[in-house]
Amino acid sequence: EIQTSEGRILELANSTSRTLPRMGRGARSVACREVAAASGPMLVVELEVDTGDAMGANATNTMCEAVSPLVEELTSGRALLRILSNYDCRLARASATFPRAEAGGDGAVADILLAQEFAEADPRRAATHNKGVMNGVVAVANATGQDSRAIEAAAGAHAARSGRYRPLTSWRRDGDGNLAGELELPLPVGTVGGAIGAHPLARACARMAGASGARELARVMAAAGLAQNFSALRALATEGIQRGHMRLHARKGGGGA
Repeated sequence: EIQTSEGRILELANSTSRTLPRMGRGARSVACREVAAASGPMLVVELEVDTGDAMGANATNTMCEAVSPLVEELTSGRALLRILSNYDCRLARASATFPRAEAGGDGAVADILLAQEFAEADPRRAATHNKGVMNGVVAVANATGQDSRAIEAAAGAHAARSGRYRPLTSWRRDGDGNLAGELELPLPVGTVGGAIGAHPLARACARMAGASGARELARVMAAAGLAQNFSALRALATEGIQRGHMRLHARKGGGGA
């Protein structure tokens, strides 16, 4: 019943927003899946919503609430939760190659690759590895008025998508012996509406980042996350993380504990 009534559901969902359809965006499709819960099977009805350059949480939640009576009618069931999922599908990727000299030399490159192996093998290390990634990502998110909690939730789910918690980055040695890294994570971000639409400093920061839209901002955030991860791994593989931290404290005029 849900699939045969997809058109009705989408029409009702899109009627809740004046902005998205005018921009050529909105609810695009309806999907169903069953999950096995302790109390019995649950039917999940998912709206796929194209929010364009908006983060889109409020619009998506409004759509979910609007279509729930129709879903109940079609399924003879009860709609329990009507809310977006923070396991977002908007993936951003960044890649970079660092000359081996900048990475600290051949020995440091080898140790960084061992650190990557460690994170792949041990979820406890992977959690700290990914925290370093998120240091860069969340800094940009906060500066540009994003929902950093949604970003962190999505990144955590993505890191565990295989059933085992893993690092968000991958590092390897290229054919010239240089250090090559890649990062992939979901980034539900926006450059219109929400806090970025209301806060002049957030808009200014997005302009400084050269982000004309949500895709560009997500790429900047991914690049910052990969760079932050590289700097942390390089410090760990060479001088140690605390020495770098103490230098930073000294430059700021503070002490180190």
